[in-house]
Amino acid sequence: MLHAAPPLEVGGSGAAHRRCLLRDHGGHGAVPAGPFPLYGDDAATTKFLLERILRGSSIAPYLPSSASSASSSTAAVDADPGQREDEDTEEPASGLVPSARVRGDGTTDASGAGAAPETALQRPLESASSAPVSCLPAILGPEGRILVVANRLPVTVKRLGDGWDYADSSGGLVSALRGVTGVKMKWVGWPGVSIPDKEEQTIVMNKLTTLRCVPVFMDQELVDQYYSGYCNNILWPLFHYMGLPQDYRFNKTKDYKSQLKAYEKANQMFTDVVCQIYEKGDIVWCHDYHLMLLPSLLKKHDINMKVGWFLHTPFPSSEIYRALPNRMDLLKAVLKSDLVGFHTYDYARHFVSACTSLLGLESYLEGVEVEGRIVKVEAFPIGIDSSKFKDTLELPEVKAKIADFKSIFAGRQVMLGVDRFDMIKGLLQKVLAFEKYLEENTGMNEKVVLLQIAVPTRSDVPEYRRLASQVHELVARVNGRFGTIRTTPIHHLDQTVDFPQLCALYAVTDVALVTSLRDGMNLVSYEFVACQESNKGVLILSEFAGAAQSLGAGAIIVNPWDTAEVANSIKAALAMPAHDREERHRHNYELVSAYSAQEWAEDYVRELHKTAPVHTKQPIVVLPIEETTSRYAQSRSRLLILGFHETLTEQVQSFERGASDQTASMKLKLNPEFKGPLKTLCDDEDTTVIVVSGYGRIILEENFGEFEMWLAAENGMFLRRTTGEWMATTTEHLEIGCSDSVKKVIEYFTRRTPNSYLEQREKSFVWNYKYSDDDFGRNQAKEMLQHLGSYSSSNRSADIVQGRRSIEVRPVGVTKGNAVNEIIEELGRRRNITTPIDFVLCIGHFLAKDEDVYTLPYFIQRASKRKAKAGQEDCTSIMFDDLKAENYFSCTVGRECSLAKYKLQGTRDVVTLLRSLANTEAALDIADHDGSQL
Repeated sequence: MLHAAPPLEVGGSGAAHRRCLLRDHGGHGAVPAGPFPLYGDDAATTKFLLERILRGSSIAPYLPSSASSASSSTAAVDADPGQREDEDTEEPASGLVPSARVRGDGTTDASGAGAAPETALQRPLESASSAPVSCLPAILGPEGRILVVANRLPVTVKRLGDGWDYADSSGGLVSALRGVTGVKMKWVGWPGVSIPDKEEQTIVMNKLTTLRCVPVFMDQELVDQYYSGYCNNILWPLFHYMGLPQDYRFNKTKDYKSQLKAYEKANQMFTDVVCQIYEKGDIVWCHDYHLMLLPSLLKKHDINMKVGWFLHTPFPSSEIYRALPNRMDLLKAVLKSDLVGFHTYDYARHFVSACTSLLGLESYLEGVEVEGRIVKVEAFPIGIDSSKFKDTLELPEVKAKIADFKSIFAGRQVMLGVDRFDMIKGLLQKVLAFEKYLEENTGMNEKVVLLQIAVPTRSDVPEYRRLASQVHELVARVNGRFGTIRTTPIHHLDQTVDFPQLCALYAVTDVALVTSLRDGMNLVSYEFVACQESNKGVLILSEFAGAAQSLGAGAIIVNPWDTAEVANSIKAALAMPAHDREERHRHNYELVSAYSAQEWAEDYVRELHKTAPVHTKQPIVVLPIEETTSRYAQSRSRLLILGFHETLTEQVQSFERGASDQTASMKLKLNPEFKGPLKTLCDDEDTTVIVVSGYGRIILEENFGEFEMWLAAENGMFLRRTTGEWMATTTEHLEIGCSDSVKKVIEYFTRRTPNSYLEQREKSFVWNYKYSDDDFGRNQAKEMLQHLGSYSSSNRSADIVQGRRSIEVRPVGVTKGNAVNEIIEELGRRRNITTPIDFVLCIGHFLAKDEDVYTLPYFIQRASKRKAKAGQEDCTSIMFDDLKAENYFSCTVGRECSLAKYKLQGTRDVVTLLRSLANTEAALDIADHDGSQL
């Protein structure tokens, strides 16, 4: 059996080095360095996606990245950059650090203990002294520009007397993109306030323009329906596995239809603003669930616009997502993007699964195939700027705070929780687990303290007020049961904490406890690790936080719903030996330090920039049969290259029960409607017909033995003219190494996948699951690819080729293009073609691996150069001296994404085409006959 994990292909780039780090250190969701279980369904599926993403991108990051700055610590409140903002709170709900405020006259108001003397927005983004030099200017060019489109601007506007107050917005996205230097950037978003007066809108717009921000003005009614309604009442709960709201929650912001209508209107308003400022060559980066319709709307404006979309929250499993009434519309809109990004591999996998199960699309190594193109789906984890935290710890005032905290908590181990007061943060689960720990460990109530910082958010929502009441009641119960005159087990603070104090708290913490029920990333875990170089504290991390996929090697991963497990993990963490703490911390510290917020943003933009735009691949048009027939008639010497399967076939399904109940075979037969046209075409001495197929010699002989043509069996492993013997080819000696092992793997999946079957050919294997259940067959194929990919990486004698509903294992270097090239060279050697070919038709339903058959001119040129170097006579190129581009017709059958220039929908169209050519040939024969009689 095949147990070895496929080795990762790494280059010399920094991103490749980071992927090595992830592989070497492992983690929950990371690529393991050693063997993996052969038949672990869930793990195998996840691992396959990881490897798919790794192989599909040369720059995608696979380590946690960063989003915090010294003036705005996102992770301090939430590791989910897509978290809902609370526009009604005095302090920004997405940060523990109060922001300095910029009045309309440009002066600042340091309104909080942690306020900076000036805001980051007063300084040019390009001048961030702490940020390393960006690589984007070299990639995008001097005129390159990024348009960042998000629900909120990096500036929050509020009315201040007769003027306006401009304060830094806090959040992971803002902090991350502030580090991107040396490139032009504009933000498009809502300013955080409704401004109905046009003159006041102009004043605010002019001020925001100086800060490189372009506002989208929405009235309060639209904000309530779009933002508070559809975004926060529908999408946010669903994406965090909380389900859709019940009727009583719908009634708060009217009904679902009105919310959806507002969502569509808001997205259109964002589109209008972006289109007003868009210039050719700009990169448009759309963010989050607020703007899922935006990619489609932008592409309607300009199909060539480079558009990316990134989700900062989890993307739920397809079974959860399918509950959304307009589920397909949102997926289709997002798929108009050139690049779809997520924080973790699981979220990318869920998105791909939703596209395949709900839209019936095909997924490939690169992403999802839609409308004749591959939409790339990648994982780009975000993290923190660890240097900010390490530098802050060196400040004298922070060292003084650390000393104070050590004095306050002397003789006690410190556990720390930092969360938004939110439904998804697992605050109740955290306190319950701590209570159980104290119940089972007598005397520890005076030796350990849990410090929980819970930042209030959305206090106007009844559900949140109810949650706060429950948490406060539970904290009081624990303190009442286990508190003493000298000690209190839980210190619960419903407030923000300034950044220096937060860093000091991280530094003295022995155990950080993150019990999120569902989190996009949860950057608290990264911030804790960044501040623990001296203390080497232990991280207990929920498996439902995105960070668990990267920090799993060094953290204790728990299910927050399992109270006993979390309590036992608390005990293990507090009692962990120093050398174990140090080893775990080393794993996580290297990961957190290796990747910054700037790199996260740069990697995404770089990947988006290099993604081939739609217009670079000319849309495939329907083959003009009349024009093709006309040029055929005008030509003197023709070459027809025809595929077999799904081109000339009549399919008959027959399940032949043998040794296994689940063994099946597929009999392929030539469609009888082709026999007449083929007979006419093959009998013409000026027309050479080649049928190239992946099927074996016997099948081709049975179907084409009566015709005068050339056959290429098993993709060119065997060649013959129907009147001659099978010929040896340059690839005939090739074999699949360890073919018995390959066969056992395929047989195993055949047995466990009903209605699938194995075709064992002379030199290759094909597993077909066309008649299996779509979802189950696709999942089985992904797992099989994992194991066969492992084999292929370690044994270079085989290629693994994925078809629409099949997987083929064939010797390396065997393609239909090579087969046609060998036949052409043989025709040149035999001098069978005396008149140079001036018409070529190449048509078939070919796999991507075999689409080199459409590049016939390239093969001719390559063969000519090779022979010239060897000093050999080149008969091949002479055969095509008269071939003009307009007489070369490459055509795919039944595919929307292809290297071919033309397409036909199916076998019926091919019948029409060949009949038209045959009728023309018959007419030419009659004319020649009449002319000879004269």
